[in-house]
Amino acid sequence: MPETGSRRRAEDIGETWPDLPEWATPDALDADARRDLRGLSKDGAAWVAAHLVAAGTLADEDPEAAWAHARAARARGGRIAVVRETVGLVAYRAGEWAEAIGELRAARRMGGGPGHLAVLADCERALGHPEKAIELARSEQAAALDEEATIELATVVAGARADLGQLDAGLAHLEQFGPDKLGHHPRLAYAYADLLDRAGRESDALTWFIRAANADADEDTDAQDRVEALAASVGAAVVPAAAAAVPENGTDQAADADADSESVGPEHAESEADESEADASEVDASGTDASGTDASGTDVSGTDVSGTDVSGTDASETGEAEVDGAGADEAGADQPAAPPAMFTEVEPERAPLPALSEDMTALLFSDEPPAGDR
Repeated sequence: MPETGSRRRAEDIGETWPDLPEWATPDALDADARRDLRGLSKDGAAWVAAHLVAAGTLADEDPEAAWAHARAARARGGRIAVVRETVGLVAYRAGEWAEAIGELRAARRMGGGPGHLAVLADCERALGHPEKAIELARSEQAAALDEEATIELATVVAGARADLGQLDAGLAHLEQFGPDKLGHHPRLAYAYADLLDRAGRESDALTWFIRAANADADEDTDAQDRVEALAASVGAAVVPAAAAAVPENGTDQAADADADSESVGPEHAESEADESEADASEVDASGTDASGTDASGTDVSGTDVSGTDVSGTDASETGEAEVDGAGADEAGADQPAAPPAMFTEVEPERAPLPALSEDMTALLFSDEPPAGDR
């Protein structure tokens, strides 16, 4: 059994690592991740693996405890990409936005792989940098994402547009997926409904939350709760999500918004060398062993570490200025301005949202089946 605590940094920062729960055993870690730990000593690998299991398992129910276990794993496995990746995802779940950015970027440098672009963008939003989230979505790496990863990133970008008071651009960014995908993908429909609600268009938002609830068979969102709350607000009868129908012409008609025409703030760059030096000093101080690994595709405990479907999200950090601006030095100095929308009900300033264009409204609410189904 691995040791159940450590004083290895107590003399430095007064922190002792948490004891391991009995159920957190090394063999519970994904086999690929265990192989990545082979560069450590036998006892060290077991200790790191057990803390990774604890961190991944507790990420949803007790993010603070999970974060403590993740830091413990990093203390001895900080030169291993899969460890840094896991620490980054747990940090994201715990609301440690700056730490999450630094760890995920470190994992990318060490092991390559796709990374977690949507998570990085969401962290930038949380730190008050919505323009950086938008720039990440314009990177070469974003263009190479698969469909699901692109959808995850799009919902973050739409929120970033809203943070900048550009609700019309956020709406247009989601409309690019077309009426069939937008109306039948739970995450897209939910994000679209949320923008409408933030714009004060409650009736239209209700229509789209009903669509989101219909599409959300696994109840991954709180769309049905939003349906009931909005129905009460607008004085409509609460309709069970499974039976709800979307009315035609549910929104007004006006000009489409052009998301790409909106401007974003300037980029803030820092050198990769400074960032790498900071990572190295952090790792060396913890007395870790070295191992080259691949950070991609890791399941820490048989569950999604982040709790937000990000483990399936292809992503990467870029060497360009938009990503480098989110480096560990800058991130450590920033104070979180606001967490992402998934963690809070606090919303930024709302700007009026233009109605859909006539063509888009007809497509979204037409009874005609998509061309491929005819």
